[in-house]
Amino acid sequence: MDPRTRILDAAMLVFRRHGFRRSSIEQAADAAGLTRQALYHHFKSKEALFRAVIERLHEEALAAEVAAALDAEKAGGSLADILVASVSAKLGQMAASLDGSPHVEELFSEHLVQARDLYQKYTGLYADQLTATIVRVCRKQGLALRDGMTPRELARCVEMAVNGTKSAYPALQPPGAFLRDLEIMLRTLIAGAIAPAKPRAAKPKPVKKSARKPGDRR
Repeated sequence: MDPRTRILDAAMLVFRRHGFRRSSIEQAADAAGLTRQALYHHFKSKEALFRAVIERLHEEALAAEVAAALDAEKAGGSLADILVASVSAKLGQMAASLDGSPHVEELFSEHLVQARDLYQKYTGLYADQLTATIVRVCRKQGLALRDGMTPRELARCVEMAVNGTKSAYPALQPPGAFLRDLEIMLRTLIAGAIAPAKPRAAKPKPVKKSARKPGDRR
């Protein structure tokens, strides 16, 4: 394991155990089996270390979202199945990373204070990924969105549904109930966003020509 990974693993344990405010560089260095000076060689402050931990959480969540979408597609899932799987995997990965910590709400709050630019960056990346998934699945499955809605607009509506569900579950806790209610919200949203399939025009039946026998009068 490279030193940076070892430090980030140790820092995550420290932040989970003590929260952001009560954690220190010294605690992270001890957990990583390094001197404070050695840790400072990689991260200049507690804030920089926390930002690196948050960025890794986002990268892991984004990877989980992509993998879950592809797996659901391969399994033949509907658009709702695929989007629910991808969004739930992303948020489930984040919740699992902090599950069991008594400081979850503080860590989520500090994440917006110490790394708001990272939050904005990854919000854009999540939206791009979700939009790409919607475009791909609609094309493969021959789906159309209702009333001229674009894939980007549907992705934005999905994000609003996520934020609405978050308001009832601070810091995504408890994860099971949060993800269950989120799935209900997403399936209802997506069902309303898909345009009904146009009925296929009936093919005209071929006219059978009666065979004339020799000697028949015209």
